[in-house]
Amino acid sequence: MAARPASGPVLGIDLGGTKAALRAEGEGGASEESVLRWRTPADPAADWAALTADVRALQSRWGDFAAVGVAMPALLDRDGTVSAWPGRPSWSEFRFGDGLRRLFPGTPVRWADDGDLAALAESVHAGRDDVVYLGVGTGVGGGIVRAGRLFPGPERGSCEVGHIVIDRAGARCDCGRRGCLQAAASGPATLRRAAELRGSATDFAGLRDALADGAPWAVRAVDETCAAVAAAVVSLAELAHPETTVIGGGVAAGLAGFTARVEAHTRQLARPGTAVPAVAPAALGALSSLHGALALAREARTASGRTDTPNHVEGTTR
Repeated sequence: MAARPASGPVLGIDLGGTKAALRAEGEGGASEESVLRWRTPADPAADWAALTADVRALQSRWGDFAAVGVAMPALLDRDGTVSAWPGRPSWSEFRFGDGLRRLFPGTPVRWADDGDLAALAESVHAGRDDVVYLGVGTGVGGGIVRAGRLFPGPERGSCEVGHIVIDRAGARCDCGRRGCLQAAASGPATLRRAAELRGSATDFAGLRDALADGAPWAVRAVDETCAAVAAAVVSLAELAHPETTVIGGGVAAGLAGFTARVEAHTRQLARPGTAVPAVAPAALGALSSLHGALALAREARTASGRTDTPNHVEGTTR
């Protein structure tokens, strides 16, 4: 196989439960971002058509991409078919890998778990080799970087931080199990708790503004979420002993003082005689997974220039 030049623009795609973020990057620091809001109710055919339209619009300005990286929160089988995605349940059985092949024919494309990629991006940005990342958004994701590499590693699967059980009697998670971190700390879970405390429904903007005003129902709703996240931080620190734990995701980035609240609960939960885990907000904000997808694309671009590397779509084992 002839070598392909390891140059040209790359594309990162971060798929989420409510939106998809895209970022193209070229030489000299040139970049362009776009955000696609999914329609409701979820329809994989309509979602994919909308994503295709956004990709084609970027291609009209950037040309063909040398490589593409995708951050994907869904559970996929080895062929790239969606096994489960609580954030977009209608995507079950959608042939994601085949869709990417049609969308980017002849282009190196790689995908990986969004939490893993966010952890990697934050680790690189911070210059630290041992990092735990928790992303709080429509769901709760995360990842562990150990000695500069993802743990447990692409060959073993993703790090499903959101499905750590923190309360066996807790709310039922979208995955079907009770007590997962995601069931207590995701954006939808926080909004449900806020509605119960307020006595009426609220949206994220309403919660954000009420929290800023110090409304007791909003403070309590968010504090409970932060306490649940802190429980996961402390548990993961007992196992991984990271240099730092990074808190990211759209919910964490959008609510003032979120990481500080998590840190306060972490100090309360720390075991006597042990160091309190360091907690910091994500340096890349809500864009950690997107930057991780770009890192994956750059890696695929470099690999595509080697004569011994096939040019195909591939993902991590989940």
